[in-house]
Amino acid sequence: MSPTDAGRREEAPGRERPSWHEYFLQLARQAATRSTCLRRQVGAVLVRDKRILATGYNGAPRGIAHCLDVGCLREELGVPSGERHELCRAIHAEQNAIIQAAIHGVAIEGATLYCTHQPCILCAKMIINSGVKEIFFAEGYPDELSLAMFAEAGVALRREEMP
Repeated sequence: MSPTDAGRREEAPGRERPSWHEYFLQLARQAATRSTCLRRQVGAVLVRDKRILATGYNGAPRGIAHCLDVGCLREELGVPSGERHELCRAIHAEQNAIIQAAIHGVAIEGATLYCTHQPCILCAKMIINSGVKEIFFAEGYPDELSLAMFAEAGVALRREEMP
C-alpha cells in the first residue's frame, strides 16, 4: 500500500459518504433533537478546519423551566414567527453555540456555522461580531434584515439542501 492509499477508506458498493457540508448540517440537525422549543427545533455547529468547535440547540437558559414544561409564551401571546424575539424563554441554537465556545475558551473567529435554519437578526448580530465568516443552513426563516446585515458585513450565507 502506498502512502497516498493509507488514508483512504474503501467504500461499500452503493454507499456514498456525505460531503463535509452535508455531514455538518446533519450534525446540526442532530443537535436540534435536544431542543425544548415547542415551535421550531433548531441546531447549530461551529466548525473550523473540519473540526467541531461547539454545538448548540434552542432552549431555556440553565436553571430555567423549559417551554416543554411550562408552555410557549409566544403561542399564548399569538406572536408570529420572525417577530418579537425577546418574547421567548429560549436562547437560540446559534447563541448557545457561541456561548458554549466562550465558556470553554474556544476561539471561533473565522469559523463556519452550520445551522438547521437561517439565523434571525438577533443571532446575525452576534454571529457577525464573533467573527464567523460563513454560514450554511438548511431551512429559511422570515427575517430579511438578518440577510441584509450578513451581506453588509461580508458574511457568506449559503442554503444547502439536506438529503
